[in-house]
Amino acid sequence: MSQKSTARYHGVFPVVPTIFDHQGELDLPGQLRCVDFMIDAGSNGLCILANFSEQFSLSDAERETLTTAMLDHVAGRVPVIVTTTHYGTRICAERSRRAQQAGASMVMIMPPYHGATIRVGEAGIRAFFQAVSDAIDIPIMIQDAPVSGTPLSVALLASMAREIANVAYFKIETPQAASKLRELIAAGGDAIEGPWDGEEAITLMADLDAGATGAMTGGGYPDGIRSILDPFMAGHREQAMAAYQRWLPLINYENRQAGILTCKALMQEGGIIASDSGRHPFPAMLPAVRAGLLEQARRLDPMVLRWGR
Repeated sequence: MSQKSTARYHGVFPVVPTIFDHQGELDLPGQLRCVDFMIDAGSNGLCILANFSEQFSLSDAERETLTTAMLDHVAGRVPVIVTTTHYGTRICAERSRRAQQAGASMVMIMPPYHGATIRVGEAGIRAFFQAVSDAIDIPIMIQDAPVSGTPLSVALLASMAREIANVAYFKIETPQAASKLRELIAAGGDAIEGPWDGEEAITLMADLDAGATGAMTGGGYPDGIRSILDPFMAGHREQAMAAYQRWLPLINYENRQAGILTCKALMQEGGIIASDSGRHPFPAMLPAVRAGLLEQARRLDPMVLRWGR
């Protein structure tokens, strides 16, 4: 059987942004409206507390509040991945255990790192993921992204997929992601249950051609990403390519210009949330960047600009 037919999860799983008010406090009503929009816009699943959720600005207590509130509100409508990354093995394992208890379908974890210089070798990385796997019964997605500063070889990833029970999904965001996906699928075989695209879908078509079965993107336009991924998975590559070409200017603008605040700027413009603020010291989006983002979005008429009006 193919990976596509046996994978527990596939499709578009965008990252849910964390919604703050103008004073930088959690806006829980806005957070839940954000979740409802993302489900209505066609998300096959959601990911919470990721880097694009500004998880680095949250206290442990806020993480717990958000996890409980969102999982309770989703109430099984779609599967939810909870990001539980932490340098400490014990803390990451405990976070992952609590996420499972709260109803998470999967956890996403980066290799252990801290700051610009503290890294862990391959033996330590393997032991880290083994300990987390031993603590839970749900899949682990390893996030392979430059922000960790930790090279993860195909050989290491494939061996962990074969030898560690719950390591099964991989979000590949490195340069030449499609090539790494191909190599990983070839090396890991059926143990690679979920080879996924990331990085706001900037390399989505190449990654789908390489065998990706899921995409973890920003949360502003799941309907647009579905218009690419769905026809591709149904065997209609030309239709997918046409949709990718249509949405690529907005994808590129998010990836290269507007960044983490893209989703919130679109949601505020569409009346879904009251504030698109990040949390200090994260810089606000420049007015010219916001104007350029909205210009690109309006050409596509995404649901985000209509849902809250």
